[in-house]
Amino acid sequence: ELSRPLFPVTDGSYWAYAVMLLALVLFAAGIVGNLALMCIVWHNFYLKSAWNSILAGLAFWDFLVLFFCLPVVVFHELTMKRLLGDLSCRLVPYLEVTSLGIATFSLCALSIDRFHAATGPGPHQTPKVEPCHSILSKLSVIWVGSMVLAAPELLLWQLLQETVDICVREPSAALPEGVYSLVLTYHEARMWWVFGCYLCLPLLFTLACDLVTRQVSAQRLPQKPGADKATGRCSSSSSSSSSLRTTVMALTTLYVACNLPESVTNIVLAYVSAPASAALPALALPALGLTGQFLLFARCSATPALLLCLCRSLGQAFMDCCCCCCEECLPDGSSSSSSASTAATSTLSSPTSLSPCSLSPAGKDETVTGVLPPEPAACGGLKDSSAAIGTPC
Repeated sequence: ELSRPLFPVTDGSYWAYAVMLLALVLFAAGIVGNLALMCIVWHNFYLKSAWNSILAGLAFWDFLVLFFCLPVVVFHELTMKRLLGDLSCRLVPYLEVTSLGIATFSLCALSIDRFHAATGPGPHQTPKVEPCHSILSKLSVIWVGSMVLAAPELLLWQLLQETVDICVREPSAALPEGVYSLVLTYHEARMWWVFGCYLCLPLLFTLACDLVTRQVSAQRLPQKPGADKATGRCSSSSSSSSSLRTTVMALTTLYVACNLPESVTNIVLAYVSAPASAALPALALPALGLTGQFLLFARCSATPALLLCLCRSLGQAFMDCCCCCCEECLPDGSSSSSSASTAATSTLSSPTSLSPCSLSPAGKDETVTGVLPPEPAACGGLKDSSAAIGTPC
């Protein structure tokens, strides 16, 4: 029989209402934000770049975590029953760990992409089109690698149905001997594996790439001081590089802030003595586990909002979509001019290339003459760098 903590109202009902309210806020914000980010990149020809495709892939997995895992976790917290039984016990941790891998490798890929932007074409050269298969190969490495690394989670969890449903992290003895030994090894090393691969790796890799990128950028600046002064591109390039760095660092900070508490808690509890662990309140460990999961959901909900605020091309495209949905937002004659402005300025939406997937393979080695405006016109028309919509991302 399902427990009903919401009615009649008791002392425990306030906790249930708080959990439900927080879950509704995270679910609504995350679903809307991630769907908006995916649709913007998918439907905007000028935003189909490797950089934005990685961000859209990150939004897709965050959407899956919020859409599937959040309702299952909240339902179990309120009723002590597990939706979908043993399947959800295995699938929810798998999706959560896969999401950690997607975020980890996406941060690494964005850091590498930013480094390529700093060491790529000079200020007088037009960026080249990145072919579709190059973008797909990057996404495949991120997705397949994350899914393979998270595969042991499918064999590690079991459902115990006693007075309440409990998901236990323990490999089943029914597994083949070779598989059982591998899963048992993963189980014993899981705590440090998650801490090292999904926390330390993206943090250290992002910081290292940032230091190298800043060093390379500092060495390239004095090469042509006269040309930069003549064309007025120095400030524009510096602003774009600063925006890219801000985006990557903000994503890394959010990721580490939401994953560090759970990793540190697991390490501390693993080395706490048995008497001290037994002295903890009965609800302490479940509360810590629920807090770790809600931090993951908070990161999935906050990431698209952060990107829409920091990436001016994505943010402007989102605002244009909102204005198109509301007839009062745009006058009759300004719709076409707004679309043309978005198309022209979002050509700078990637740090390295523009790469529309629909371009023919024959154009791999050709510069984008039809999509990108000439460099002097692009930079000369934007007298105020803050007005450039597509420069950061």
